[in-house]
Amino acid sequence: GFGVSEKYGGLGFNDCFMRSAFSEEFARCGAGGIGAAVGGRSISIGPIEKFASDEIKDRVLPDIVAGRKGSSLAITEPSGGSDVANLQTTAKRDGNHWVINGSKTFITGGMKSSYFVVGARTGDKGLKGISLFFVEADASGFSRTALDRKMGWWASDTATLHFDDVRVPAENMLGEDNRGFLSSMNNFNYERMGMVASMLGMMKLCLEHAVAYARQRETFGKKLIEHQVIRHKIADMSARIDQIEAYINWICWMANEGDIFLGEEAATSV
Repeated sequence: GFGVSEKYGGLGFNDCFMRSAFSEEFARCGAGGIGAAVGGRSISIGPIEKFASDEIKDRVLPDIVAGRKGSSLAITEPSGGSDVANLQTTAKRDGNHWVINGSKTFITGGMKSSYFVVGARTGDKGLKGISLFFVEADASGFSRTALDRKMGWWASDTATLHFDDVRVPAENMLGEDNRGFLSSMNNFNYERMGMVASMLGMMKLCLEHAVAYARQRETFGKKLIEHQVIRHKIADMSARIDQIEAYINWICWMANEGDIFLGEEAATSV
């Protein structure tokens, strides 16, 4: 419910520090796929809340926020992942509808979601020719197949989506024509911040377990933690965690102030 109006069951405000704390604590379960499965809908809620018609928001947001139904952001394609500017899925205007053709893959929540925010090319090549659309899972021409035997994140439902002459009403366009790239990139900024915060949560958990084991395990007549080389390793781990946490807090402050934090976010990812 971050950034979602109380009218739809959300918090009524957005706070990056709260987003970070949520991601950090969720990651302490030790399985990244669980956080992706539960929190994946958050990156699709934003465009719906900001750009969908009142009719769509009134109908779908309460169920999405309450967890009764799922939603997914559909950007990644078989031909490319983060290269959003070159996506191949198209949307052509036909009277009062848009006709979508193409496919998406590695879509989190793709097999169970009822609603999708789909990026499609409506104009020329490059950044300025992309628009976002609200597509429902029961639309004619829409189908999906599960991605099985992934290397990791098995707890996260992931799918390939297929769009074969999928017709959506013109009012299902989210935001301005050919301006969807900026909307999707803003979403990715919060997603990346959340993933870094998740890694921070896992780092803290690993340190806690390492210290607990070092206090319990004995070698050469004394506890591991009493060996200077082990204490050095623990101190180094703790310093790295403090560094990342300070960086994330800075990013959250910048986000709350309305600043752009692309460079800082990239640095924390490294």
